[in-house]
Amino acid sequence: MPAAAAGWHHTEFFTVVTRRMPPFTSHAALQQRFAGGLAAMLHTHHGLGVYILVLANAAYDGRLWTQLAPALTTRHAELAERITAALRAGQTLDEPDDDVLVFLKLLAIGLEHLAPLENRRAGPWELMFNPLRALRPPRISGQTFESLLRPFDPAGFHFNKPFLAKEVLWEDALAGKPARLLYNKFPFARLHGLLVPEPLRELPQTLTPELHGWAWHLCAHAGMRGLCLGYNSFGAGASVNHLHFQSFVQTDPLPVQDPRFAHNGGSAAYPLPCQRFTEPADAWIEIDRLHAQYTPYNLIYSKDCLHLVARVPQDSGKLSAQSRAYGWSEMAGAVTLFSRDAFEGLSAEAFETELASFATQTL
Repeated sequence: MPAAAAGWHHTEFFTVVTRRMPPFTSHAALQQRFAGGLAAMLHTHHGLGVYILVLANAAYDGRLWTQLAPALTTRHAELAERITAALRAGQTLDEPDDDVLVFLKLLAIGLEHLAPLENRRAGPWELMFNPLRALRPPRISGQTFESLLRPFDPAGFHFNKPFLAKEVLWEDALAGKPARLLYNKFPFARLHGLLVPEPLRELPQTLTPELHGWAWHLCAHAGMRGLCLGYNSFGAGASVNHLHFQSFVQTDPLPVQDPRFAHNGGSAAYPLPCQRFTEPADAWIEIDRLHAQYTPYNLIYSKDCLHLVARVPQDSGKLSAQSRAYGWSEMAGAVTLFSRDAFEGLSAEAFETELASFATQTL
């Protein structure tokens, strides 16, 4: 898809050739492109938004952190000097308020006190300590769930906004459709991207049989091991009303994919109802049923199968303040925690109880 079709300038792209190489041919190629794009973005764009995006992605990966730390440290000092001087002079900052607030919190914490993500297992569950992600502005936890379908709003936030052009990792045809892959500004999975099929159609965040089949085909035929796609419906963690999947690479199975659990053929019960499908048509029958019942759900597509969790809406009184923001990752058994006490203290039993609170009676 030509960049001009979306009203973007070629100067927003770090190289046209890299953008058009298929993104999921191999793990090594994606990793190299991912790191190279972050480094190029930081070098080319000096705004707060890019700095925060690169910092958050580097903090998720120790290798990226080591590679990008010198440039991030330099940029942090430049931004601190510029923003501090502007605020002291009473000047208006030409930066989004959300980015300014995140940066001011970073100044209070001190860049030297940040560190890459830590993780551990509690039983079968994956716990991640990522205090940087805690700085992400809240977008959805206070929303009231009304419907699985909301009309696309051109005036709202969506992935065709010109200012997002610099955050695009790749775009071209993919599995027979034009698609765009953007960095996730606050990642919580490895090589975490936002994959938007047919972006110029401006489709709302409501899954269709066509795009369900496209996502299934993409995971089934990807040239790289471990490619997965996550999907949040409205009421289940979706914060952007523009049809998209969350791409990530899972070299080791997610907890929800563990063969010990009954939905995978094992004997252990999962904390809330989960279904595993090996045929896209069978999966769509269940997704369509959930649409008809206005039941929110999360999906994890992987090679030749799909895990589906139907759950209570994110505004349910059954949920805690923190768990109302839970999406596909937490439903899959991988939870990001923002305090060290929570990270070190959360037990398998406590997390299982929290997951169980998402169970719905509609199944």
